[in-house]
Amino acid sequence: MDRIARHPVLNTNQERKSVNFYFNGESVQGFENEPVSSALIANGVKEFSIHHIGDAPQGIFCANGQCSHCTLVINGKPLKSCITTLKEGMEVRTLVHLPELPEDDRNVEHFEVKNLKCDVLVIGAGPSGLTAAIELAKLNFDIILIDDKDKLGGKLLLQTHKFFGSIEDCYAGKRGIEIADLLEKEIRSYKNVKIYTNTSVVALYKDKKAGLFIDYKNYALVGFDGLVISSGAREKNLVFPGNDIPGVYGAGAFQTLVNRDLVKSSNRIFIIGSGNVGLIAAYHALQAGITVVGIADILDNVSGYKVHSDKIKRMGVPVYLKHTVLTAEGNGQVERITIAEVDEKFNPLLEKAKTFEVDTLLIAVGLSSIDEFYNTALKFGYKAVKSGDADEIAEASSAMFGGRISGLQLAKMLGKDVAVDESWFKKAEVLKSRPGKTHSEPVTELNENYTPIMHCYQEIPCNPCISVCPSGAIKLNDALGSIMDLPLYTGEDCTRCGQCIAVCPGLAISVAKKLYGEWAEVVLPHEFIPAFHENEFVSLTDTDGNYLEKGEVMKIQFNKKYKTHLITFKVSLGNAIKIAGIRVQDEDKIKPLPKPVFNYIPDNAVLCRCERVSVGEIIKFIKDNDIKDANQLKQIRVGMGACGSRTCSILLPGIFSAAGVNWFEVAENTKRPLSVEIPMGAIINEDSEESV
Repeated sequence: MDRIARHPVLNTNQERKSVNFYFNGESVQGFENEPVSSALIANGVKEFSIHHIGDAPQGIFCANGQCSHCTLVINGKPLKSCITTLKEGMEVRTLVHLPELPEDDRNVEHFEVKNLKCDVLVIGAGPSGLTAAIELAKLNFDIILIDDKDKLGGKLLLQTHKFFGSIEDCYAGKRGIEIADLLEKEIRSYKNVKIYTNTSVVALYKDKKAGLFIDYKNYALVGFDGLVISSGAREKNLVFPGNDIPGVYGAGAFQTLVNRDLVKSSNRIFIIGSGNVGLIAAYHALQAGITVVGIADILDNVSGYKVHSDKIKRMGVPVYLKHTVLTAEGNGQVERITIAEVDEKFNPLLEKAKTFEVDTLLIAVGLSSIDEFYNTALKFGYKAVKSGDADEIAEASSAMFGGRISGLQLAKMLGKDVAVDESWFKKAEVLKSRPGKTHSEPVTELNENYTPIMHCYQEIPCNPCISVCPSGAIKLNDALGSIMDLPLYTGEDCTRCGQCIAVCPGLAISVAKKLYGEWAEVVLPHEFIPAFHENEFVSLTDTDGNYLEKGEVMKIQFNKKYKTHLITFKVSLGNAIKIAGIRVQDEDKIKPLPKPVFNYIPDNAVLCRCERVSVGEIIKFIKDNDIKDANQLKQIRVGMGACGSRTCSILLPGIFSAAGVNWFEVAENTKRPLSVEIPMGAIINEDSEESV
């Protein structure tokens, strides 16, 4: 099986029970209770189903239960494999065309309505849901907290990198996986909180009740007075030829496989999108031993934090700005992708195309809020709040602080005499700030004393380095009066304790001093298992990833608190203040093919993945019928598939524009209710195995 056996941050020696199951009649192995999809990908399976239109192969896309592309026939029933847990002896088969309903002519022998009650129902146990629930629990509300995964933490469980923000307000300097553990321990300490994992909210009703699909087995109604919607976000897709073949999926799905399930899902990846999600996914791939061939973005600047992009460029990942993806191609799965430079109107310049051999293409072009439940709650007149990505797309550090505010706001709506500290709103605005001004690199003069060098020139909400310096010698420059200010070293007695180097989320701090003659010593952070030893020479780069020289390794230390290596190098004095990182992948691994190889027919791109309706078909239908109401597209099955139009509807404005229709003159399509598939027997608890 293709598993991640060594990782610089994650514990790969987990005790997991191995089980045998059958895929298309052949015996294979996986781990008990892991998603069926993860077990199959670990066994090299990327094709999960064959679509009834064109016999097109389909693979996993979201790994989050939001779409249906991972559907398999499991023990005779069509089920989403990313939320179906593996059991000994399971019979799993590729879904070929439309699934058949299993024969069942039994009489109904058992019917039970399960009823629950609480003061507050919290939908989603990610960073904002957990902090909102904690604030409400402190005020003695009876709370039911539900999440559709088997462990609390949401996207925190996928984040192996250290967080930005402030240590005081949002655990800055700690990794997402560590923060998830801290928040879970705290919420479980409250006796007035009942937690349901592997549970989805499938409906909201007018009489202040919600339908729960508990443990994906039992159905229950829960009555409540207040509602917190912290249901997160879903990933956006892109329209290009080949966007639906196995091996094209969201960055979040990749992080789920690699960081949560320890599956080495890929050998060579390319990423579209240079926001923080794409940049972090690249870093996670490198840590998992996966080659990152490159990142492309249609904009002329990186949209994520500069320290994130600098970090991966230093490690040998090229970033192609003003480029777009043309095609993904391969025989049943991704084998190559082609990108091209764009002109000032974002039209691709085919003569400047580049083709890369990869097995995976990650789409990281943004998120859209899952706020349908909140809109329904407002319609029914509930006392409800939304928080985290369900409210506004931002970093998890912002979501945690915003969740605290939302919890207190709901408490006030429910009659508690509470008030939110006004300073919290200001902090929340800072934490969700977009990157600010990028300053020029300051000049640092080295002497015989250690000097911290800040390779951090962009205004972002981050200050852990000033919090950990034992001598208080690192301060913010106080230009903006917030943690958006840049850090400065103001002391003269640095002890080289390494705390600032190890805690920095952007790996953007080094420490250097002058040695004898024209030599210097530089200490760099390294969040990888070192592939070198003392006295060896290693390629070192500047902030932008440009090669500077080979430095001699003098010492390798490991900071256990921050799980970060501190590597001391002997380097030339002239480069000492420029050196910012260690290259971890060679240039020969990331070069494009000598000549581009692609078949670019834009109208062939699939917009509605569930029903396989192409861009060309939709544009023709809009033009031929003078469509001004997006609901009419349902006549050609657009939005009628299993995802309930939640994926394709985001792309419709661009399609109408391509057809010459102003989107603002179009009536938007009516989305189907947010839900998950429930067997009819589960709704009446016919096969209930336990009480709720």
